[in-house]
Amino acid sequence: MTNDKRRRAPVGHLEAAFGVTLDPELLERALTHRSYAYENGGLPTNERLEFLGDSVLGVVITTALFRNHPDLPEGQLAKLRASVVNMRALADVARGLGPDGLGAYLLLGKGEEATGGRNKASILADTLEALLGAIYLQYGLDTAAQVVHRLFDPVMAESAGRGAALDWKTSLQELTAALGLGVPEYRIEGTGPDHLKTFTAWVVVAGNRYGGAEGRSKKEAEQRAAEAAWRELTEQAEREQAALVAAESEPAESEPAVARSEPPAVAEPAPVAVEPPAGPAGAGLGRA
Repeated sequence: MTNDKRRRAPVGHLEAAFGVTLDPELLERALTHRSYAYENGGLPTNERLEFLGDSVLGVVITTALFRNHPDLPEGQLAKLRASVVNMRALADVARGLGPDGLGAYLLLGKGEEATGGRNKASILADTLEALLGAIYLQYGLDTAAQVVHRLFDPVMAESAGRGAALDWKTSLQELTAALGLGVPEYRIEGTGPDHLKTFTAWVVVAGNRYGGAEGRSKKEAEQRAAEAAWRELTEQAEREQAALVAAESEPAESEPAVARSEPPAVAEPAPVAVEPPAGPAGAGLGRA
C-alpha cells in the first residue's frame, strides 16, 4: 500500500467492522478519493468500485425488503428502500465503522482534507459503496450480502418502524393543508460534475424557506428538505398551541380576586373561553 498514511487509522479495525479481510491493493483503491488520486499522479480512484457497490447494495436491500414485507405494495417498498439507500443513511453507517468511523481510513487530497472531507456525507457514502463493491469482487455476492445485512439490518428495521413518515413530502403537504399554509413549493440546485452531482433543496411554505438539505438525487434532497420543514412547522405549531393554553388559563387565575373586590350584589360576567385552533396542528402532529 502507499506510504502516505496521513491521519489514517489501522485498516485492521475497519476490516473487523466488515467481518472480512480484503486484498491490500483492492482495499486501498476502495479508500482512494479522486482528490488524492489527482494529487498523486492519476492513481486509480474508488469511483468504479462505488458504481459496483451501489448496485450490490441496491439488490441486497431490495431483495430483503421484498421478502420481509410481502404485503406492501410497490410504492411503499420503494419508500422503504429510499429511506435505507440514501446518502445520509449510508454516511451514518459509515461513521459507525471502526473506533473512529470510516473517515479515519480515507485517502484524501490536501484540499478535501482541509475542508473536512473526512466527515462529508457524500464522501463517506461513496466510500462505503466502494468497499461493498470491493467485497463483492473478492468474495462474491453471498459474502457481500452478509456484510450488507450486518451493516444495514438495523437501518431497515428502523425505517420499517417509521411507516408513513417515510414520505416526508406527503406528510408536509398534509400538515400545511391542516394549518392553512397552502401548498409547499420546492427549489433545488445541483453542483458538481454530471456523474457526481450533489443536489440541495429548499421548501417554501407561506413565504418562509426551510431546508437547505443535500442529496445525491433531486428526490432525496427534496425529501430531506420536506422533513426539515415538517419538523420546524410542527414545533412552531406546538409552541403556538402552548401559548394559547397559557393565555386561556390567565383570566381564570385572576377571576377570584376580581370577584372579591366587587359588591356581592353585582355578578361577574362569565369569562369567554379562548379555544385553540380545532385540530389542524394536532392533526398534523399525529402522523409523526
